[in-house]
Amino acid sequence: MIQATDLTKRYEDNLLALDHLNLTIQPNQIYCLLGANGAGKTTTINLFFNFIEPTSGTATINGIDCAKNPIEAKKHAAYVSENVMLYGNFTARQNLDFFTSLTGRKNMRKEDTYVVMREVGLPERAFEQRVKTFSKGMRQKLGIAIAILKRAPALLLDEPTSGLDPKAAADFVSLLFKLRSEGKAILMSTHDVFRAKEVADIVGIMKEGTLIMEKTKEELQYEDLEKLYLKYMEIG
Repeated sequence: MIQATDLTKRYEDNLLALDHLNLTIQPNQIYCLLGANGAGKTTTINLFFNFIEPTSGTATINGIDCAKNPIEAKKHAAYVSENVMLYGNFTARQNLDFFTSLTGRKNMRKEDTYVVMREVGLPERAFEQRVKTFSKGMRQKLGIAIAILKRAPALLLDEPTSGLDPKAAADFVSLLFKLRSEGKAILMSTHDVFRAKEVADIVGIMKEGTLIMEKTKEELQYEDLEKLYLKYMEIG
């Protein structure tokens, strides 16, 4: 489970980036955070990974406080950013070997890495190809493969479909559904209203650090999420 309780971040220049955020993502759930740049989406994810420290409130993963026990909390979560950081001169398999070794999994068999790369939709020709030749969609898929091999119950994604072509984005969504069916709790920040409505079990809208709306898939069934989003952006 991923949970924020009155999670707040105020920076040294007095900018209130996140204001008493409360949200919960259970296993088998995808939660999409919508909002413009600067709304607080990336700040939220950064707090869960202890890249920055909260001013007040708590972020927990599987009940572990991410600020007080960051190393333990990170064992239960995997992260995929908008621009997945990989080693360009390594092959796809070498990147998988390296990053999974950091999680304590040693001596991965080639066949095991191949199974996961097939699962995320990487073409066979890419398995032993240097990553610097990859498209953005291929890099995103490899980032998800690394997250899968970590075997973490929580997955946090920061704008993962930004810049992907329609086919790569559709493949990515299919993969999210598969991961959800396997019991993952998934938090995804996005600008994409249509993608959010397609994949989310819960949608939250953030504005200026505040969660101003939260609705379930059922509550949004007969709503035009784009119009709803634009209405909330105009308020205040």
